[in-house]
Amino acid sequence: MINKSKEKNKMPCLNPNERNKNFEEVALGYSQEDAIKEAQRCLNCKNKPCVSGCPVGVKIPEFIEKVAKGEFNEAYEIIKQDNALPAICGRVCPQENQCEGRCVRKNNGEPVAIGRLERFVADYHNLYGQKSEEQIIKNGVKIAVVGSGPAGLTCAGYLAKAGYDVTVFEALHTAGGVLAYGIPEFRLPKSIVKAEINTLKELGVKIETNVVIGKTLTLKGLEEDGYEAVFIGTGAGLPRFMGIRGENANGVFSSNEFLTRINLMKAYLDGAKTPLYRPKKAVVVGGGNVAMDSARCAKRLGADVTIVYRRTLNELPARKEEVENAIEEGIEIKTLTNPIEILVDETGWVKGVRCEVMELGEKDASGRAQAVSTGKEIIIEADSFIIAIGTTPNPLIKNSAKGLTTSPKGCIKVDEDGLTSLVGIYAGGDAVTGSATIILAMGAGKNSAKAIDEYIKNKGK
Repeated sequence: MINKSKEKNKMPCLNPNERNKNFEEVALGYSQEDAIKEAQRCLNCKNKPCVSGCPVGVKIPEFIEKVAKGEFNEAYEIIKQDNALPAICGRVCPQENQCEGRCVRKNNGEPVAIGRLERFVADYHNLYGQKSEEQIIKNGVKIAVVGSGPAGLTCAGYLAKAGYDVTVFEALHTAGGVLAYGIPEFRLPKSIVKAEINTLKELGVKIETNVVIGKTLTLKGLEEDGYEAVFIGTGAGLPRFMGIRGENANGVFSSNEFLTRINLMKAYLDGAKTPLYRPKKAVVVGGGNVAMDSARCAKRLGADVTIVYRRTLNELPARKEEVENAIEEGIEIKTLTNPIEILVDETGWVKGVRCEVMELGEKDASGRAQAVSTGKEIIIEADSFIIAIGTTPNPLIKNSAKGLTTSPKGCIKVDEDGLTSLVGIYAGGDAVTGSATIILAMGAGKNSAKAIDEYIKNKGK
């Protein structure tokens, strides 16, 4: 039976005026009844446009059909064929630009809530589902994965299922990459990340933390240790700065540092070992999800928060849901505003931000209207300034691996299979593309896993 409602079933959420004071998960998830009703909105199209919009190729109509029948564990098994991290993707993927963006229901209302259904199925399985025994035939071949973010974990999972002995090397003390250090607890509970990683460990994936490839180990050293192929999924963790006056003042943070202290080191908790300044008035520059995450974290630390963005809300790259949540939580978004100087008091501390007022001009090469200065200026009072304008790959591996070809921005160059300029060395995710989405990184990890499998099978022939 088709549910003809033009609107998605609403996601129950915590009250904005309560949640902006704690780090509990904002979205509470669908009930079984909600999930079935939403699944019944799917038309089960013959050409399946939603699948073509999914970077990992989840069989979306098939799993939704199972949900509509109340067969939740069967739905989970379908998702897991193509998605190694469904509970994570259901929470943080930009579905509106991918699978849901191609849903035909969007032509006359809202698309099917594919992401919410994926989250429901994964959560249901984690609570009530029986673990299926993977029949893995080990082949004795060692593969190294550098980085335990979404690209690395996905690659590791697929190779482990194919019988390889996979070891993931993580530089930090906790596995998960950006899933652990970058995304706040209120969007992605770390218990979910841990559970997904434990699922991979059950497949035989080994994870070694506190190992910095390029320092404690090298790519050459991995080869000497018997690893027959390597996948590099080190992400893009090097912050970009604006290069404006006052950027070295006390109270200025990169979003990377700010979020890592909060998410990975739990600095928001009383008694945390990692210190963190709790701002009273914070300005965040940027318009992506990282800017929203930084602003919402600062709000939960007790600050009045203003996001400044040089274009308008129409050009804002952050997910619509994250923008709406930020506004609901009392965060001001000041558009057509571009910081040009951080004002500093006599003690060396941030006291405000001088900004130029912008207007939209002609479109640039990306198709977005350029932000052009009007010549007018404003000053925003602040004691903290958080920079969230993007990241680039860390040059550590590039500088330690002779012959590894990279772009001028430090991104590793690869072919369509993720193969780098070095034999047997593959790469994917943000280390290749620069800062992008989790699901695109997962797609790259899956793609390279298949290529590595073919490489090993054909090696020596």
